[in-house]
Amino acid sequence: MSTQTTEVLVGAVVLVAALTFGVYTAQTAGLSFDRGGYELTASFRSLEGVSVGTDVRLAGVKVGTVTSVDLNPETFRAETVVTIQEGIDIPDDSAIVISSEGLLGGNFVEISPGGSPFAFEPGAEVFDTQGSISLVSLLMKFVSGGGDETQ
Repeated sequence: MSTQTTEVLVGAVVLVAALTFGVYTAQTAGLSFDRGGYELTASFRSLEGVSVGTDVRLAGVKVGTVTSVDLNPETFRAETVVTIQEGIDIPDDSAIVISSEGLLGGNFVEISPGGSPFAFEPGAEVFDTQGSISLVSLLMKFVSGGGDETQ
């Protein structure tokens, strides 16, 4: 095998490795090349641990992603846009909750489905939301005895 052929093969291997790494990085960062789906909006009091690219799950299965997070300067709430995969109809009385994967795990957006026979239209707003609960503030309340005490 000539030196020129070896150089071309090594270059091809390096190029394939670089492309594979790039695709992996894009998927890990939550970037998606598939734009199929529809958007829903929701407003949260606290969106701690959630950012663009965070999973949206239904029954533990990823059905979408958080695609936008902005602060509403009038209400001081986190205005969030989630994109749901095409073909998954979410009942229009469903709730969106920020859930935790455990004590040391990250947060994700969970859809708690309702029982309505009607589904959200693309672009609809989900009004039934529950923000994230800070474990640090819960521990501080517990340690300081900050619960309701009636005497």
